[in-house]
Amino acid sequence: MISRNFSAAISGGKREPISNTGLLLSITICTFIGMYVLAMLIWGGGFLNPQQFLDIFNNNAFLIVISCGLTVVMIAGGIDISVGGITALVTMACVVYLDDHGGSVIGSMGLALGIGAAFGLVQGILISYLDIQPFIVTLAGMFFAKGMTTIVSVAPRTAVHEAFVAFKQFRIVIPGIGSFGKSGNFIPAKIEIGVIAAIAVVLAVTAILKWTRFGRNLYAVGGNKQSALMLGINVKRTKFYSHLLSGFLAGIGGYVYLLHTGAGNASNATAAEMQAIASAIIGGTLLTGGVGNAIGTLFGVLSLKNINNIVIASGLREPYWQSITTGLILCFFILLQSVVLALRGKGSFNQQLPEWLKFRDKEDSKDLTS
Repeated sequence: MISRNFSAAISGGKREPISNTGLLLSITICTFIGMYVLAMLIWGGGFLNPQQFLDIFNNNAFLIVISCGLTVVMIAGGIDISVGGITALVTMACVVYLDDHGGSVIGSMGLALGIGAAFGLVQGILISYLDIQPFIVTLAGMFFAKGMTTIVSVAPRTAVHEAFVAFKQFRIVIPGIGSFGKSGNFIPAKIEIGVIAAIAVVLAVTAILKWTRFGRNLYAVGGNKQSALMLGINVKRTKFYSHLLSGFLAGIGGYVYLLHTGAGNASNATAAEMQAIASAIIGGTLLTGGVGNAIGTLFGVLSLKNINNIVIASGLREPYWQSITTGLILCFFILLQSVVLALRGKGSFNQQLPEWLKFRDKEDSKDLTS
């Protein structure tokens, strides 16, 4: 492949056009970098502080995790709006388990994963094998999770389990990065343990989408379900696993949320599902399916939260200004995606699958049909 590209360059041949996924990912990354650099030049202050940048990760690690789950589902052409409710249920259930039932940290992790997987399992079956609309199923899942959160405990709870509190308060110091305080002392930058979990999820989902048969099937099903069926892909099973994975990641996201706040509350992660969908869209995931990337979703979360920081730095501290700017940037990226699809449909530019999605030999083609 390298030699063919080199030969084409020598002979004056055209480079292969960028894919939809690569194009939208590039735009998202450039947008985030441009906004952050502009914020540093105009407002300076906190934007020049490495800790403020890392706090975007610290405060939104759980959102990165559940947004990756939404990315998987949306690539397959589905939707999942239950993730916010699952997050709230996980936080409350884990706090009650730790404080009232003498639970362990490892046990609480298993409980969080079990709750998320259970929701993903049931919703995946209803959507994939009973052909119920994903919006209706996951809407019911959201209401059920919120209701169960209140049943577990009506009053908000704060974890006091000694081992969990120590685990929650653990911070990773970034060597050589930090800022100087007013007294001239150096304050090193720190990240929470949940950030490590979030980055691990991003890398894992990226690997699944890029190098596994399941990942290729997701793109195929989301791109054109009928064509996927003709290729021998089990569409129902692919959709089922996408929702199962989304629920599982919602369980992880709930525990990461608990590690950040240490509290269980029915109001936890309110509207998180909408923010996750917005982050996935900003990151280049098409609502119509078939296009998306976990790295793009990561930058989608960073862009969304960076805009909120810019709005606050501008002196517009009222919550409605953040909602307005979020709506505007979301509309911009949806419009951008519509333009990309329209140009592709008209043949104004030739877009191809990323190189890693192409079937290099007959064995790859056999994988899809097995």
